[in-house]
Amino acid sequence: MPAPVIRAHGLAKSYRVKGKPDVVAVGGIDFEVAPGESFGLLGPNGAGKSTTMKMIGAVSSRTAGDLEILGLDPDRCGPEIRSRLGVVPQQDNLDGELNARENLYIYGRYFGLPGKVCHRKADELLAFAQLEDKATSKVDQLSGGMKRRLTIARGLINDPRILLLDEPTTGLDPQARHVLWDRLFRLKERGTTLVLTTHYMDEAEQLCDRLIVVDKGRIMAEGTPSSLIREHSSREVLEVRFGSDRNAQAAERLHAVGDRVEVLPDRVLIYTADGEAALERVAAAGLEPVTSLVRRSSLEDVFLRLTGRSLIE
Repeated sequence: MPAPVIRAHGLAKSYRVKGKPDVVAVGGIDFEVAPGESFGLLGPNGAGKSTTMKMIGAVSSRTAGDLEILGLDPDRCGPEIRSRLGVVPQQDNLDGELNARENLYIYGRYFGLPGKVCHRKADELLAFAQLEDKATSKVDQLSGGMKRRLTIARGLINDPRILLLDEPTTGLDPQARHVLWDRLFRLKERGTTLVLTTHYMDEAEQLCDRLIVVDKGRIMAEGTPSSLIREHSSREVLEVRFGSDRNAQAAERLHAVGDRVEVLPDRVLIYTADGEAALERVAAAGLEPVTSLVRRSSLEDVFLRLTGRSLIE
């Protein structure tokens, strides 16, 4: 087996707050990432995902534990590690005074690449990001999805061994998300190691070979998306709505309908192997939901089972 490109053991990060106990952002986590793997950190805002990414990116030192990136300690070999990483931050930080091609060219020069190489790679990456016709457009003239694709292209200028993506599709419309997913699929096919944070369960299911579910700085579960769903949820979920003032009362009569019942503010979730059969049992109990939906279980349901709260708050 090839050596992991990322290895973390007991990785922890805390922040000092004057006059208060230390704030623990990451509470001692263990994980490894194999070469060419697409690895995800799934969790709500404030779970410790971005803090973990900063430590992997060698821009934030750890408080405790061990961390190796490409066999190197980021606290001692930060510049060398950063030269071999690509980074796509949560917020686009493109230079608005430059056009798309110039953003790529200048970033390549930061890595010490010769001018001719930067010009060639800029054109290649514009093609990869489907932005050839926007090469001379200023950043402010690009749509949100285009800016995101340009930011990913910029992160690839140095042929990174690992590409770090922090919430890559936050704020994008569905069409832009799918275009971006397609570009990331192509990177996977090339063998680039992807490490991404997200609070979108469909994104994690689409992009991740393996992931960890994190909450409050700790790992709640680890595995492939399908294995996590099999282990922590049922095959199907019946969603029923009776009205916000009636959901909890109705749920008290539904516990025999499925394997498990969860009450959310706007709906009741019934976990079962057969959602249609469960809906028939709801009707047989004399209950009439305002709306009903049968769907397959998702990573959202895994997170709800593990933490008792919804993934997106």
